[in-house]
Amino acid sequence: MSSAPSAGRVTRKQLLSASLALPFLLAACAFPLARGAARAQEAPEDEPPTDQTAGATMDSAPAETLPPTPACADDDDVTPPQTEGPYFTRNSPERASLLEPGMRGTRLVVTGRVLTTACQPVGRALLDFWQADDAGEYDNRGYRLRGHLFTDEQGGYRLVTIVPGLYPGRTRHIHVKVQAPNQPVLTTQLYFPNEARNRQDGIFDPSLVMDLRDEASGTAGLFDFVLRVV
Repeated sequence: MSSAPSAGRVTRKQLLSASLALPFLLAACAFPLARGAARAQEAPEDEPPTDQTAGATMDSAPAETLPPTPACADDDDVTPPQTEGPYFTRNSPERASLLEPGMRGTRLVVTGRVLTTACQPVGRALLDFWQADDAGEYDNRGYRLRGHLFTDEQGGYRLVTIVPGLYPGRTRHIHVKVQAPNQPVLTTQLYFPNEARNRQDGIFDPSLVMDLRDEASGTAGLFDFVLRVV
């Protein structure tokens, strides 16, 4: 988990919040001068993603207020580690798609970048993913829904998989190990928003929730990993 900012320190997040609030403050002060001007319409809020693809069972729950995906530039924004769990398998195949013929479930494409705390991209970073299938089961004999890939020179990655089923006692999640070249391995997990079990899972961390949106071909997820590179 990230550490709290020290007293007197202004983080990138605080500056961002202040910069976002300033235009509204100025607009409120200038309102009497612009009484006759037309008011701009507010953009509608995004609807939470819903699953409409056969084969995956998504829990319904009230919308959650979640913090944004950890941003870079502040030391307290490093992506937090999480437990590896009992089902990690070494030497997974290198592949950007975990899909196989006949595999059930909602197609999920996860993209993002691996960055340093100074917002620098980490090229050739290793990402090793493993997860349960649509029924919530792990393949512990082979490499089904297991694989690793490397980021491009801009730190970008793209994983094609499915939305995992619910494993007993856990909320919906994807395991991942991330390693910058010649650096320590970060072991963590990615989570889904608006899951009923998020509140019941003792391991769940809201800072590891992906941004999701529905697409014609399935679901798209976005998450940036921030590493402390020495």
